[in-house]
Amino acid sequence: MARILIVDDAKFMRLNLSNILKRVGHEVVGEGENGKEAIKMFRELHPDLVTMDITMPVMSGLDAVKEIKHEFPDAKVIMCSAMGQQKMVVEAIEAGAKDFIVKPFDENRVLEAINRVIGLTV
Repeated sequence: MARILIVDDAKFMRLNLSNILKRVGHEVVGEGENGKEAIKMFRELHPDLVTMDITMPVMSGLDAVKEIKHEFPDAKVIMCSAMGQQKMVVEAIEAGAKDFIVKPFDENRVLEAINRVIGLTV
């Protein structure tokens, strides 16, 4: 199973995602609430995967993904947002995200995206 860093400014969303991941055996190695924390924690923890909200205070998820991917080209990031607009999806993928999931989270969609990105077959 994967070591996953969850980054979202809403504690409820982090808790929700953490519960989904832990239920199937993934390890949540850290939680952050903005893009700056995401970068710092990625450097320290080297997770297998990051779930990253797009809209956050201090630094957006898009900016954080760009910086993480610049420093760690092999980083695997799945973007999360309540705004499932096409423009956001395209921006996230262009920034280096491997997939995009929309809030509120659908457990099956979350797990399918994570398994695909980390290369697990279910």
